[in-house]
Amino acid sequence: MTSAPKAGIVVVGSLNADLTIYCDRLPQPGETVHGDGFAVNPGGKSANQAVAASKLGGQVSLIGAVGQDPNGTMLLESTAGAGVDVSRVLRSEVATGVAVISVDASGENSIIISAGANGTLRPADITPDAFQEAAVVCLCLEVGIDTVIAAAQAGHDAGATVLLNLSPYAEVPERLAGLSDVLLVNAHEASLFLGAEADIPDAEAGVEAWEPVRSQFADRGLQRVLVTLGAHGSVVLDSSARGAEDQITRIAPTRVSAVDTTGAGDAFTGALAARLAAGDTLAGAASFASVAAALAATKKGTQAAYPTIADVEQLRAA
Repeated sequence: MTSAPKAGIVVVGSLNADLTIYCDRLPQPGETVHGDGFAVNPGGKSANQAVAASKLGGQVSLIGAVGQDPNGTMLLESTAGAGVDVSRVLRSEVATGVAVISVDASGENSIIISAGANGTLRPADITPDAFQEAAVVCLCLEVGIDTVIAAAQAGHDAGATVLLNLSPYAEVPERLAGLSDVLLVNAHEASLFLGAEADIPDAEAGVEAWEPVRSQFADRGLQRVLVTLGAHGSVVLDSSARGAEDQITRIAPTRVSAVDTTGAGDAFTGALAARLAAGDTLAGAASFASVAAALAATKKGTQAAYPTIADVEQLRAA
């Protein structure tokens, strides 16, 4: 009798307390503006991605570190409350990480993060037993690169799809790139990764304009890449597809009235992980994730704004 395919999602990385202030417009350097409302919410790219995936039906566990302070307790309660297994989140003597966020009237934001306890997560904390049921391992770069590599290796060894969200941007060692099955980047990150030879097309360019970019990623060993384009949707570059016509797919944007775009990218990543774990193609998962991210931007905050499967399907059917 054959065993059921793995369906678990392991997210490795950051948990932050989001200190958010709302204002009519973001200040220029040296300028002070008046705010209108302040909130402390659970956040951190990895915690957000874990919550998003869980609310969309994923079986999710989170590996990370928080401090032994009220912010750490808030983060654990929020993440566990969304159905995420937090038994492998460590309590550190270092204060919980924080993100200071400004959000303007159009929903755009600026963010400064301080790693705090996230910086105490070490490769030794990444143990193979945590990945036994993993179909997808979800990674970002808000913890040390050696820890990210250790998690990618553990996911690879377990036969999971390793999804690397190249944010916040940093140079990627060849070993990590080689262990990544799906690379998720925005257009700016794609340009930085590919370097001087990169010519990222205009956001509205057709499929044919993305062929050189697909080829450049493939030359670096990255067969499956997803480039997000903000309000212009995204582009799936899948060099593993059999037919040339299936190697580049444009994903249309989902139009909504944005209130707060903070964490919308994490909603996209978590949704992508959930659908890949459920067996979707990369293009199918990206289409679903586009709707999930758009819905997340229609409410203030991050985790509390993330949609359920029913929410996504309702908007897709509209």
